[in-house]
Formats: sequence, C-alpha cells, structure tokens
Amino acid sequence: MSIAENRRARYDYHIEEQFEAGVVLSGWEIKAIRAGQVQLTDGYVMIKDGELFLIGCRINALRSASTHVSPEADRTKKLLMHKAEIKRLVGKVEQRGFTLVPLNLHYKGGRVKADIALAKGKAQHDKRETEKKRDWEREKGQLMRHASTGRKA
Repeated sequence: MSIAENRRARYDYHIEEQFEAGVVLSGWEIKAIRAGQVQLTDGYVMIKDGELFLIGCRINALRSASTHVSPEADRTKKLLMHKAEIKRLVGKVEQRGFTLVPLNLHYKGGRVKADIALAKGKAQHDKRETEKKRDWEREKGQLMRHASTGRKA
C-alpha cells in the first residue's frame, strides 16, 4: 500500500535501478504518516560514512503530537539496507555520475519502506519528449473511449 509517491522523480530523472530500504522513524512520524501528512517531492538520498540518509522528506506533525516531543518536519531520516548493497550504490554514485532519489514510501509487513532509485538527470529535451509521450497516451485513451461508444471526438 503506497503512502506517498515522488512523481517528479520519474519526470526529472532516467531511472536505472530500484531498491527498497527500511526507514528509521519516531512514533509521532508514524502517526503523521498514517494521517497522510507526508511529502516526498523535494527529497533526495545522501550517502555519509557508509550509511544512507533521506533528506528533504517532509512529515508534518499532527496537532495532537505529545507535548514532551518537539517534532521537526524536515528531520533527516536514516535508511536501512544491507552493507553490500550500500557499497554497490556508493560505487555507482561516485564513479558514473548517478544520483539516488526516493520514489515512494509504502507499507510492507506493517513497516514503512522507501523505494529509492539509482538515476541520471534528464536534459530539457528529454523532459519535453516525456511530456509528448504522456499527452499522446492521454489522447489515445480518449480516442479509444470515444471509438468504443460510437461517438465522434
């Protein structure tokens, strides 16, 4: 079940490989995620000292958050992956000019997981091509719907 999706990532980047990572969260963040108070659009993944961190993922605290906790919406969250996978990612990011972007947050077995992608940035002409394809798919779907009902477009 998907919690939040970063649609902008597929528009701005060529996705090469996808990985799943666990996310270290505190209690108030879980409650806010269940209430839908999460935004992944400006997020990115950073590698520091052999560990992965999700930066820019915004989780807005609920009004009913406990008084003894000071919620920070833009807190850096640690991502959990096997050490061998992280080493492989480090090699690709450093050598070939790839970047790591979060694609979505979802539940798996009662835990919150993040899909992250090894991606390369798109040039402006690639983005225009993506828009053309999306517009054509939408127009094709409309034409097919009108053809099946017997009406003219």
